[in-house]
This record gives sequence, C-alpha cells and structure tokens, in this order.
Amino acid sequence: MKVIFLQDVKGKGKKDEVKDVSVGYAQNFLFKKKLAVEATAGNLKALEARKRKENEREQEEKDAAIDVKNKLKDITVEITAKSGDGGRLFGSITSKQIAETLQKNHGEKVDRRKIELDQPIRSLGHTHVPVKLHPDVEATINVHVKEK
Repeated sequence: MKVIFLQDVKGKGKKDEVKDVSVGYAQNFLFKKKLAVEATAGNLKALEARKRKENEREQEEKDAAIDVKNKLKDITVEITAKSGDGGRLFGSITSKQIAETLQKNHGEKVDRRKIELDQPIRSLGHTHVPVKLHPDVEATINVHVKEK
C-alpha cells in the first residue's frame, strides 16, 4: 500500500515522502498514530500543492535576504568606544552592539545571531564582519570603531 508520510518515521520514511508499506503496518500503526495517510490522487495533489507553496516561501525568503545584502554593502556602522594606548578598547564591541547600532542608525533589522563575529572587536579602526542572512546568502557589514 502506498502512503504519504506526515512525519519522519525512523527506518521507514521521511516527512512528505511517498513509499510502499505493508497494509497491516499502514492501517494498524501509521494511520492510527497519524504518521501517514493513504496516497490517493487527492492526497498526492495536496502534497504537490504544499511542496510548491513551501518552495515559493523559500524563494521569497531568499529574495528578501538578497535585498538586505544589497542594502548592507553600502552601509558603514559607526560605533564609538573608550580606548586606551595603542587603540585598544576598554571592553569590546559585540555582535549585539553591531545589530543594535545598525537598527538604530540605518533602520536595517539583522538578528545578532546571524552576525558571524569570531571574536568581539577589541581595537579601533575598520572591520569587515560577515553576516549569514540565508543559507545561500552571505553579506558583509563594514564596522568602523572610533574613539569617544
């Protein structure tokens, strides 16, 4: 019997996968626990529509990330901090501070967890900080740390 899995079932199939299983297993386990539905023509059409809608949503997210990337390449985030001798900061500049300054000064909202700062910035000057906006889209923010 052909079934469409509604959830991942260990050893049998992944979500939205169409597979052939025994009739007893399908009726006594998969259908009762709502892990799968029978692969009828209507259910297959619904599966295709759901996959198409999911692909469209992913493409919209990717397009939005590309728009944000294009805006970020022209922006320089300026942060002021106290510093000591040789341009070393008292403290450091974190991804949270970069995200807050970007939101406040330029109106671009970027999640601080997407800013891939290996270590906090501890010196004055310009730094290029990578931002992972989408699995396929990566941007760079120019951060300029100047003395207070």
